[in-house]
Amino acid sequence: MTTHIKNYNTTKADLKPKWHVIDATDQTLGRLSSKIATLLQGKHKPSYAHNLLSGDFVIVTNGDKFKVSGNKLLSKKYYRHSGYIGGLTEQTMEDMLDKFPERVITQSVKGMLPKNKLGRKMLLRLKVYTGDEHPHEAQIKESEALVQAEVELSVEAKPKAEAKPKAQAKPKAEAKPKAQAKPKAEAKPKAQVKEINLATLTVPKLKELASSKGLTIPSKARKADIIEILSKAD
Repeated sequence: MTTHIKNYNTTKADLKPKWHVIDATDQTLGRLSSKIATLLQGKHKPSYAHNLLSGDFVIVTNGDKFKVSGNKLLSKKYYRHSGYIGGLTEQTMEDMLDKFPERVITQSVKGMLPKNKLGRKMLLRLKVYTGDEHPHEAQIKESEALVQAEVELSVEAKPKAEAKPKAQAKPKAEAKPKAQAKPKAEAKPKAQVKEINLATLTVPKLKELASSKGLTIPSKARKADIIEILSKAD
């Protein structure tokens, strides 16, 4: 018997984005950016769909206090072009942090997102601020309230299983009375040995009787001689 399981496909109605707040203080730029890119794409959810905007909103505070390894503050460069001849502008990471500190994290995350219309929409959900404060407290509280409501609904949906009554113990079977021992049969009296009349026996049988008693009979002995030997032995 074959069973068919219907595949689950995420739809726009199933998308419920949440809000995440990340403090960038003393975090490595690359690791921080990869974490943000995962949240924006929604790859941390089981309902992830590559063709939908299934990610969440991300708020980054202290966006200018991250750390980088090596000499990247001077070696890392950013380029932009005005569209005119000779309009190429070059800036180091140090210069970018002085003028536009939010753009460093934004540019790093942008390189980790899909290069299409969906990726540009994901990047719009990233909010980077240089201080500890941000103007999104209302959205965060609303997101937390929705999560709490989903948890309560899931708990109510699962009724508690009724405890099964314990099975009554079966009564113990009454012990069967032991069978009475049968009386021993009385020993039969040994049959009395009948006395043999030697005169009625033939010579061969007399010789057999003598040999059974351990007597030696001469080969030429007669019947009377054998009877005499047997009588003496008794």
